[in-house]
Amino acid sequence: MLTSDFDYELPRELIADRPAPRRQDSRLMVVNRATGVISHAQFADLPSLLDPGDLLVKNDSRVLHARLRGVRVPSGGGVELLVLERQEPGYGIASEASFDDWLVMGRPSKKLEPGSRLAFAEGALSAEVIEVREEGLRVVRFHTANLHPWMKDFGEVPLPPYIVQRRKEQGLPPVLPDDASRYQTVYARDSGSVAAPTAGLHFTPEIFGALDARGIQTTSITLHVGAGTFKPVETERAEEHAMHSERFTVSEESAIHINRSLEQHSRVVAVGTTSVRTLESAFDITSGRVIAGTRDTRLYLLPGAAFHVVGAMITNFHLPKSTLLMLVSALAGTELMREAYHQAVSERYRFYSFGDAMLIL
Repeated sequence: MLTSDFDYELPRELIADRPAPRRQDSRLMVVNRATGVISHAQFADLPSLLDPGDLLVKNDSRVLHARLRGVRVPSGGGVELLVLERQEPGYGIASEASFDDWLVMGRPSKKLEPGSRLAFAEGALSAEVIEVREEGLRVVRFHTANLHPWMKDFGEVPLPPYIVQRRKEQGLPPVLPDDASRYQTVYARDSGSVAAPTAGLHFTPEIFGALDARGIQTTSITLHVGAGTFKPVETERAEEHAMHSERFTVSEESAIHINRSLEQHSRVVAVGTTSVRTLESAFDITSGRVIAGTRDTRLYLLPGAAFHVVGAMITNFHLPKSTLLMLVSALAGTELMREAYHQAVSERYRFYSFGDAMLIL
C-alpha cells in the first residue's frame, strides 16, 4: 500500500499548541466499526460509552524531563540535548569514576563530535560526547552516577517540535508553566518516555471513578515512548518503512487481568497506540494468551493486520502519513478512518498531542 494513502489536509489552526482548560473538556469522536456510524461526544462521556465488563488498559510510562540546555566547554556556545535512552552500565571505556551514559539527539550537531565537553546546570554537571551514531545520534557520558535527578531539577518537558513552532508563530513562549503537569498522564508512574502517551492525557480521577462505578476495570502496562515514534514514513510504499524499537513491560498481575478478559470474551480497550502495540506484541498465538515480561517490540500494524487482544481503543488524531495513523487505520479500516478524519477537520476538532480524542469501538 502507498504511504500517500494515509495523507490528509489539515489547517494549521487545528493543531493544538495548548491543552484544553481541563483534561475532561476534550471532545471525543466515537467511531463504530460495526455500523460505520461516526458520532460526537465529550471525553467525560467515556464511561457511558463503554460496557460493564470491559477492561481498560493504559500505559503508565512517565515522561522524562529529557530536554537539557547547556554550553560547550570552553567556547560557551549553547547546546541542547534530547536525552533518549540510558546505555548499559559500563558502556564505552572502563572507568572507576561515576558516570551515566545516554543516547541523545543534540544540536548544534556539527559541534558535538567525540571528545566535545559540555556543561549543564550552570556548570554543576559536566559531560562528554563519546560516540556519534547513525542518524545523528550521540552517546554522551554525564559525570554523575544517576542523571535522573538532574533531569528532574534542570530538564524541560520535551514537547513535540510542532507545538513549539505553533507557539512561536503566535508569539508565545516555547514552554508554558503548566506543561510539566499537562504533558503527563495522571497515572504516570515509571519514568522512561521522551513523549507522552497522549491518549491518556484526557483521563482524570473522576473519570476513573465513573468507570469503576460502571463496572469497567483498568490495568496498566508500560511502554517507554522513544523519539522513533515521530520518525516520518519516507518510503513510497508503507510496507517498506523500518519500524523503530521500543521496550515494554507487562506485569504478571496485568497479564492475569488481560487473559481473564480474553477467556471471558470481554472487550479489551487499549488507551493509545502504545498500549495497542504492547498488547499485540505480548500475545502468544500458540497459547492464545498475553505473556508477562519485558521485551522490545518493532510491531508495525498496517491495514490487514490481525488484532488478537485489542477490541477497542482510545486515541488522539495523528500526523499525516505516520505509523500511528496507519495503526488506527489497521483497526478501524482505511475508508472509515479517512471519513473520520474528514469529519474531524470539518467539525474543527483539535489535532495531535494536546488535541481531542477518538474512541474506536
